Amino acid sequence: MSGRGEDLVARLERVMNPGLARVYRFMGLTQVEATGRGATVIDAEGVEYLDCTSGYGVMNQGYLHPRIVAAAREQLERMAMSSRVMLQEAPIALAEYLAQITPGDLTYSFFVNSGAEAVETALKLARAATGRVRWVSTTGAFHGKTLGALSVSGRPLYQDPFRPLLADVVQVPYGNLAALEAVLDERVAAVIVEPIQGEGGVVVPPDDYLPGIRRACDRVGALFIADEVQTGIGRTGYLFAVEAAGVVPDLLCLAKALGGGVVPIGAVVGRPQAWRMFDEHPLLHTSTFGGNPLAARVALEALRVTVEEGLAERARQLGGWFLPALAQVGARYPDLVAAVRGRGLMVGVEFRTPGVAAAVMTELFARRILVVYTLNNERVIRVMPPLVVAKADLERVVACFDEALSAVAAWAADLEEGDPGADG
Repeated sequence: MSGRGEDLVARLERVMNPGLARVYRFMGLTQVEATGRGATVIDAEGVEYLDCTSGYGVMNQGYLHPRIVAAAREQLERMAMSSRVMLQEAPIALAEYLAQITPGDLTYSFFVNSGAEAVETALKLARAATGRVRWVSTTGAFHGKTLGALSVSGRPLYQDPFRPLLADVVQVPYGNLAALEAVLDERVAAVIVEPIQGEGGVVVPPDDYLPGIRRACDRVGALFIADEVQTGIGRTGYLFAVEAAGVVPDLLCLAKALGGGVVPIGAVVGRPQAWRMFDEHPLLHTSTFGGNPLAARVALEALRVTVEEGLAERARQLGGWFLPALAQVGARYPDLVAAVRGRGLMVGVEFRTPGVAAAVMTELFARRILVVYTLNNERVIRVMPPLVVAKADLERVVACFDEALSAVAAWAADLEEGDPGADG
């Protein structure tokens, strides 16, 4: 542990989060980030790490993409925040571009500062549009940790300390269309679902799941909210993950990579029938910082970079090689690896136990590769590099994954051999 790392952990403990400081110490994660470029994070001592977390999906365009940084500097020197009285071109231009690139008749945008805020906005829009109060969500879902978003999320660990949450939320198993259809009726305002569950463990649903949700919502007049906070902006090999299923949600939630790794911004993009809340009361829902000029200008450039540099197609092509390569390695260690799954460059590796996942994370970190757990399943580590990553770097990840599994398998074998009870 560096002296500076020790100092920062101590300061974190004193003034921010003592529990988190203990986690950093326990895991030995006391290196200090200094900067990043492309798919690489560089610590304060100049050591380079290949980032396979992308800041939980923020860095799709890579660290400090020059076009995005230039856009931020230009807007910062002109006007970062707004008086909120006069018109601003940046958010309107961003909304126009989103209307152009999102599927179907998704037309209107409302800008916020995070994924959780996008979900909160979508829930309000759905309630106002339908006049209904019931929600359907899925077990294992993660939609954020503000009160409404937490209410439709799917892990009691994060919910129980804050109950009572929103009333009338019905949860069904993810990927089970029959279970969803069984609870969907004219009382439901909306179904909210991730096209691929991220924090649930990178769970890919059956091909007919999203189209089935669309049909079921249409049948009872409920809205379909697609939470693409993690799957959106090219991550899965499509600009938006719903495109793989050929469906158009009523409300599309975005954040993370929308800010290009430079600023926080979230958005809800909606079809006209989902936007009725603003017809008579245009100020019924507002955000002081949402859609500020700096964030909007950066987000527009981030989207343009994603489209013009073909990052979704890049994710699809690289992922078509990377996921099977990881799965092939994992298959050689069946006692450790339960599954390798995903789409594009959104990959999850599920291990037999959380202990194995932690050990593999540690071994990969020792090889200067950054991976993290999924929040709702500690047996799964996500492998989500920036979409600008080089294939040679992914080849290095596969090789290091093999080395890490070999090291953990040897450690586990030694432990079992040394167990006095192992012989009976």
